[in-house]
Amino acid sequence: MSTVSVAQPGTPGCGTLLGVWAHPDDEAFLSAGLMALAREAGERVVVVTATAGEQGAADPADRGRALGRRRRRELGAALAAVGVREHTVLGLPDGGCAAVPSGDGAAFVRSSIAAVRPDTIVTFGPDGMTGHDDHRAVHRWVTDAWRQSGEPGTLLYATLTPAFHARWGQLNEQVGLWEREPPSTAEADVALTVDCTAVIDRKVAALDAHASQTSALAEAVGHGTLRDWWAMEWFAAAPRLHTAPALATVAPAAVRP
Repeated sequence: MSTVSVAQPGTPGCGTLLGVWAHPDDEAFLSAGLMALAREAGERVVVVTATAGEQGAADPADRGRALGRRRRRELGAALAAVGVREHTVLGLPDGGCAAVPSGDGAAFVRSSIAAVRPDTIVTFGPDGMTGHDDHRAVHRWVTDAWRQSGEPGTLLYATLTPAFHARWGQLNEQVGLWEREPPSTAEADVALTVDCTAVIDRKVAALDAHASQTSALAEAVGHGTLRDWWAMEWFAAAPRLHTAPALATVAPAAVRP
């Protein structure tokens, strides 16, 4: 297991980092700490978001293009909070990613891989983290695109650990976080653990920037709890179907301070 922390001077960099997510705010919850540390290390970070999140409101009257435009602005502000300037929204239908032919979705991601040439790719695992169908579709696209591209670099799936569930299970249930069974990866099987402590203010700023999605949550639980709740990030390595180049197996996505 690799642990990323600014307390570890000299750890190898993750190289160019590409994050592929379904909605604005996915990247903030699951990888803002990793992105902030990568940018502090001078690495290039690029984010691709499948949808503008235009359906992300409890009241149907609040859904639609106006919300999508707002969430695009929120995404830009959230990424700026962690030093990321390169991002693309594909504009696919929120809630409709599962209906996009897998070949088309993989083609979108292959284009990004070809353009960015990432050393590390981060996205959802097969569980889609919360179980959302859009998340699960993006997982399939990214995995297919990575394999079709020859499995370049390291592909990492956002995950959680048994300790996270033990500590936060009651709160997770209270806020209705899971649509399906969430991921739970044993510590020994985690490829990358990111301690966000040194950049937690920046991660919380990224979460706060997604105000349409997070303001009510932050008010309900308090910023202190929000900081502790998402102060760690974990990633599992995608299994390879081909023999990995030696360099790609040395230190999967560790980030130097």
